[in-house]
Amino acid sequence: MNKKKIDPESSPWAPFGIQLRNFREARGLLLDDLAPLLECSPSHLSYVELAHRPPSRKLAELADIALDTGGTMLLMWYQLKNAAILEGFPEFAHYEALAEQIRTIEINVINGLLQTRAYATAIEMGHARQTGGSEKLAAERIEFRLARQKILERAAPPLLHVAMDEGCFRRIIGGRDVMIEQLLHLEQMSMRPNVVIQVVPYSLGEHRPFTHMATLLTMPNRKVLAYGEVEQRGFIDRDTKSVAALTRSYDRLAVEAHGQAESLAFMRATRRDLEWMST
Repeated sequence: MNKKKIDPESSPWAPFGIQLRNFREARGLLLDDLAPLLECSPSHLSYVELAHRPPSRKLAELADIALDTGGTMLLMWYQLKNAAILEGFPEFAHYEALAEQIRTIEINVINGLLQTRAYATAIEMGHARQTGGSEKLAAERIEFRLARQKILERAAPPLLHVAMDEGCFRRIIGGRDVMIEQLLHLEQMSMRPNVVIQVVPYSLGEHRPFTHMATLLTMPNRKVLAYGEVEQRGFIDRDTKSVAALTRSYDRLAVEAHGQAESLAFMRATRRDLEWMST
């Protein structure tokens, strides 16, 4: 059987088709096997894989379920549909969906994997108003952001360790009601066995190891990738030495930040203060 090669530069949707075919073949499925699960014909599925037709969002969602991809196909669909996403971030989201462990430090806002819809909406719509951007694109960014969270709902979710600066909890985004809901969500998420949330207190001052957000992804092959952002661009760092240095800094931060119990108590106290203020 002749297998048609797909040129990844032949179409904006070619990377999606290539990844879909890779997932299908890795599971030993034929087009005739997978098509019914995606509620389409084998010929339509073939056209999608060859990038002759763009996939629908529904097809991407069903492919994630049928192939147990951890949400990769839907993330790629958002990436290719929405050019407004920060350059480099879709590549990171792809690796994030496959990672076995995610360690991240946030400086300014609640980590995206832990955001409520209302909190994410306040951030994206606020950014659109500040920059004169399209609210439609902002809405698509919100859906992309929330789609990432599906990795925490899969059968074998990754270990998520999030350290967040104290300012992330005190900065009111979207108003008090939104922040109260967000803080309550963090309390609930911190109860999960695969989620660790630590507060990095102001008292660390200049001894805080990080001045910018950073994420460390431990992949199934045990390789660790680092992700960071600068203005208007995100980037994956694969250099062994620099990743090792970031890992040492993160380990130090995990020791110096509040422990889990203290962090949970801090989040509850902060939420109750906001509830008291709102009354």
